[in-house]
Amino acid sequence: MLLSLTNKFKAFTGQLESPQLATLRGISLFSQIATGELRAIRGLLHRRTYLKDEIIFDEGEEAQAIYFILQGKVVICRQGRPLDGTIAELGASQCFGEMALLDNSPRMAQVRAAEDCTLDVLFREDFLNLLQTHSQIASKLSLELARMMGERLRQSINSYVL
Repeated sequence: MLLSLTNKFKAFTGQLESPQLATLRGISLFSQIATGELRAIRGLLHRRTYLKDEIIFDEGEEAQAIYFILQGKVVICRQGRPLDGTIAELGASQCFGEMALLDNSPRMAQVRAAEDCTLDVLFREDFLNLLQTHSQIASKLSLELARMMGERLRQSINSYVL
């Protein structure tokens, strides 16, 4: 009963998260973002669907966006080598292509759908606009992005040393 009243109050005050926002909250990059701030970010995301084996981007392409996996899996691999050149396989609630928000370097690998998948995409230009219009939200995202990249660096160093 109390939980029902709490949810009704949250719905009345606009604090209850939609299923879309709850899915985004499951992505580590968004885990510390307030609901209102997450709504602002959601307005910048572009939904994309890919079929199994469809290429999301190629190695060497201009990096323009970060991708958030909502459903399905992707494989990060050397150009045209999804089986013997696999670097990583990522699933729901993970993201890839994060360097695109920071620099204009070309993509370092190919990414393709390992199964049918749904992704949300944040383009660099939208992120840069967010820095100008909502600097507090952008700084929270930047901090989480730095943490995530640091963790990935530590993991790669540990796997190299072992």
